[in-house]
Amino acid sequence: MYTLKPGIKKDPVRRWALPDRIFFRNGACAILAGVFLRDAPLPGFYAERIIPGKGFAGNHIFVTDGVVAFDHHGYSLRNRLLTYHTNGWANRSPEGWNCRLERVTFDLLDRRNLNDNKMLGPEQYLHDPIARAKTYLDRVNHAGASARARTRYASAI
Repeated sequence: MYTLKPGIKKDPVRRWALPDRIFFRNGACAILAGVFLRDAPLPGFYAERIIPGKGFAGNHIFVTDGVVAFDHHGYSLRNRLLTYHTNGWANRSPEGWNCRLERVTFDLLDRRNLNDNKMLGPEQYLHDPIARAKTYLDRVNHAGASARARTRYASAI
């Protein structure tokens, strides 16, 4: 897991200058998921949120169809994404790190909804993170990448 240097998330200029994968990994995952759902490159996806236990870091939002998931890494098996994320936080956090998983029921591109869930809304970034997410998503061959992840699922059964 990538760890940001102290102060970057509080500095709009330094945060915006992060490479896309790191930008969408460190706070803008909700925007990426929201644009994915709005533009729906594949049918049947919905957003899920990893919510760390009280006092712990590790919030993350991704989209999934229940088997395959998409986030800043691209497509993977949902269970592998969850294992990677939870093991990563558990290994770098004080003992007792825990989380729960929830289906997202709020608008991931709405400032008020995001702020209510302790995330930044699109207008709270230096520039337009929705346009940045769209550009990021447009570079992905969604059908091919999700099919490759799904093939890994079929071979694991």
